[in-house]
Amino acid sequence: MSVLTETPRPGEFIISEANGSLSRETVVIASGQNLSACAVLGKVTASGKYKELNPAASDGTQIAAGVLVAAVNATAGDIAAAAVVRLAEVNKERMVWKSGATSGEQATALTQLASAYVIAR
Repeated sequence: MSVLTETPRPGEFIISEANGSLSRETVVIASGQNLSACAVLGKVTASGKYKELNPAASDGTQIAAGVLVAAVNATAGDIAAAAVVRLAEVNKERMVWKSGATSGEQATALTQLASAYVIAR
């Protein structure tokens, strides 16, 4: 019997968020990425576009700036997507981290998100 591995579901990391669309923004995911739902994002300082959080970067994406709501495939070009960027409670066990991210890097990112009132539980 084959094993089925389920990928993260859209928004499954959200515990609660502000009324209306206050917690979410439509962001631009930079080309060249194929990201799963619940991926932690960083924001490129020069362009304002979002990429997967990369603690080793120096382009702005080393600072956590949001969490992607649904999976996006931006390998062929930039694409608009919804991200939780403020005023929300999130389940840290459901967030998707860049491969190889250490527990210390994750803790730093959660602190960075908390500065925008995205609180991990």
